[in-house]
Amino acid sequence: MDFIENLRVLSARIEDQRDFIQTEEATKTAFVMPFINLLGYDVFNPREVVPEFTADIGTKQGEKVDYAIFKDENAIMLIECKKYGEDLSDVHTSQLYRYFSAVHARFAVLTDGVLYRFYTDLEENNKMDTKPFLEFDMFDIQPTLANELKRFTKSAFNLDENISAASDLKYTKEIKQILMEQLDTPHTEFVKFFLSSVYSGIRTQNVVEQFTEIVRRALHQFMNEQLNYRLQSAIKAEDTAEESTEVDDIDDSIDDEESYIVTTEEELEGYYIVKSIVREVVDPDRIFHRDTQRYMGIILDNSRKKPICRLYFNSDTKYLGLLDSEGLGLGGSKKFDRVELGNVDDIYNHAEALKIIAQRYDDPIPAQTEESIEETEEFTIET
Repeated sequence: MDFIENLRVLSARIEDQRDFIQTEEATKTAFVMPFINLLGYDVFNPREVVPEFTADIGTKQGEKVDYAIFKDENAIMLIECKKYGEDLSDVHTSQLYRYFSAVHARFAVLTDGVLYRFYTDLEENNKMDTKPFLEFDMFDIQPTLANELKRFTKSAFNLDENISAASDLKYTKEIKQILMEQLDTPHTEFVKFFLSSVYSGIRTQNVVEQFTEIVRRALHQFMNEQLNYRLQSAIKAEDTAEESTEVDDIDDSIDDEESYIVTTEEELEGYYIVKSIVREVVDPDRIFHRDTQRYMGIILDNSRKKPICRLYFNSDTKYLGLLDSEGLGLGGSKKFDRVELGNVDDIYNHAEALKIIAQRYDDPIPAQTEESIEETEEFTIET
């Protein structure tokens, strides 16, 4: 299975077991050790995973961190565990801070088996930063964060690349938090930044106060206008595309607007769900996605002529686009029927239809009986 699929399996297992976890040791055994194993490290190999690793600090002897992860005989990551549900407070962060200073590992993790906070020393060498650069929640698996987590797997770990990625994550996250604060309550210096460009008079306190509300309104209007622009562009592309049902014709019309395409986390989540379904009938390495303004297309062999389905996630109501009975035949136009989804996981309700579609390209001669074709058509609706 793919890395993200393994994460989802572990997440489901944690969800099922969490009510039975009463101690820190139970958290380690049921949640943390499987997580370490998922990253590719052998929890039973002391060359890779050392439990109760000694991290003595000066006169403070007997200090031990729960796990030290090794690669090429070097400690690369420290993991401090707390009981599931326990607040990962500053007290525990300070404890991990001491361990970090004593051991020459560039990464440290504080976890309760569900929430994983990753730290490094971007601010000052060999001193753990006070804020994590990555927070990963096993109950809220986001594909973009899962890809960042994948950097810490045994097969992908690269110290220099991970430090660079940590820097990008940490400061991008903090800048976004600042922007969110400015949207609600613009700070004085933030307001003065705009004043210096648009106002040539004397910037008195009254002027700054007056412009504070102007800046706040301008920011909200700008965000709304950008959102409306994207929605209107998607609707326009939708209307234009309805004039043609050929896959290549539609995709070619979208290619000119690639600069406006934004791939969302929900679209990536839908892609991974489809991939996990059709991998039962085709090699998962053959499954690709291509995003457009209107939809994300999931295709076989990275070919537009082999569509599996489409994800229409650019509006409040989500749809799964499935090839209709004509499209499932030998050649012909590729028309899609839309099935409304209550949420992304509803894609699993159409697993059989997706597998039949994926298989069709390797077995284009209809081998199904009329009865089985009728069963396939039950997964589609009229548009």
